[in-house]
Amino acid sequence: MPHALIVDDHSDTLSSLAELVEREGFSTSRARSLQTAREELPARPPDVILLDLHLPDGEGLTLLDELDPRSSPAVVLMTGQASVASAISALRRGVSDYLIKPLDFGHLRTILAEVAQTRGLKEEIGALHAGLSGRGAFGRLVGTSPKMLEIYEQISRVSPTSATVLVVGDSGTGKELVARTVHDLSRRRNGPFVALNCGAMSPTLIESELFGHERGSFTGADRRHKGVFEQAMRGTLFLDEITEMPMDLQVKLLRVLETGVFVRTGGESPLAVDARFIAATNRNPEEAVREGRLRDDLFYRLKVFQLSLPPLRDRLDDVELLATRFLRQISEAEGVDKRLAPDVAQKLCEYSWPGNVRELKNAVYSAYIMATDSLTWDCFPVEIREPARLPDSGTHLPIHVGMTLAEAERRLIIATMSHFDGSKTKTAAELGISQKTLYTRLKEYRQQKPL
Repeated sequence: MPHALIVDDHSDTLSSLAELVEREGFSTSRARSLQTAREELPARPPDVILLDLHLPDGEGLTLLDELDPRSSPAVVLMTGQASVASAISALRRGVSDYLIKPLDFGHLRTILAEVAQTRGLKEEIGALHAGLSGRGAFGRLVGTSPKMLEIYEQISRVSPTSATVLVVGDSGTGKELVARTVHDLSRRRNGPFVALNCGAMSPTLIESELFGHERGSFTGADRRHKGVFEQAMRGTLFLDEITEMPMDLQVKLLRVLETGVFVRTGGESPLAVDARFIAATNRNPEEAVREGRLRDDLFYRLKVFQLSLPPLRDRLDDVELLATRFLRQISEAEGVDKRLAPDVAQKLCEYSWPGNVRELKNAVYSAYIMATDSLTWDCFPVEIREPARLPDSGTHLPIHVGMTLAEAERRLIIATMSHFDGSKTKTAAELGISQKTLYTRLKEYRQQKPL
């Protein structure tokens, strides 16, 4: 049962609040002074503190300095003498909400419901941390290396909040998996998770996908279309490759983030946005700002909390765990159980993995196809077994004498798609071929073996 500490020097207020809070499923402790509140805190750490601003022996805000940061209870400040200065000071010091007396009990019930839900999330997050040693996974994420443990801790901190998150990492490091994990451990977990790849859509379509449009707003708009802002209502909206969004749309996105409202294309009525925003980029965001790819004001608005994912080469301790997990998933999907040969794990750790976790998964799948019952080293693609000795393996491709033109073309297309994080539009443009040709080649490769 969640627990509340109620601190107020008026007996009637204290009694009525305790009665309401208990009806919402909380146990309660009561205090009429800061000194009594200090004595109650260690007896039973609260999930929420309802704290009067002015108390007989001091200001209520001073109690925040004595809270155990590990328990991090929600603090709701109450006052009958409201001022802008006190509200700003309270929010800066980490107060969850600010209520003016006489209290709006409906609003208070909403706050208590969120606290109860957050308590359940914290317990689930604790269970995930406790199970790391046995499963080697934290929700959807796999790995026990020090860098990943640090990421898990950051996810644990930010997920139960409403903060906007910016996920930064190389292509193939699992940015969308991180975004989904944050959603799964948030108060919005029962709402939709909607993802939009800003680099995979043409500039003419992305605005409609973001804002939606009304019927007849442009040629071909034969019906009303709900954009991702509406699709993600009461859930999470994940905007991948945010640095590829056209600059004029970045301005409009910034306004939505600041005002919380938008208007469908061709519409007039403003609609409220009720979604948590998570954005991601495979570029260095500061460099993207300097290069004019990302507005600085949008960057700072998105960077409330930044998660920087390590490349696989910086967490090689996780390679065997990841390869084993992928092999188990592939075996279950294909219906034939296979295993890694004893000497393969060490050899996999000697490769730099420029394509990161995605490249490792594809390599395991390729080796699975070639293997009879055990994935020996010679089952893996030649570019993994004999990587070219180049100064930058992330932008060069090993092509050896005698390789067929078809195989060289296949490698170039797949590597270019990996570089652009799956964007077919960018891949076709970079290679100087039509999208139709690219789709035809990809269809052929899928029929031969997984990409």
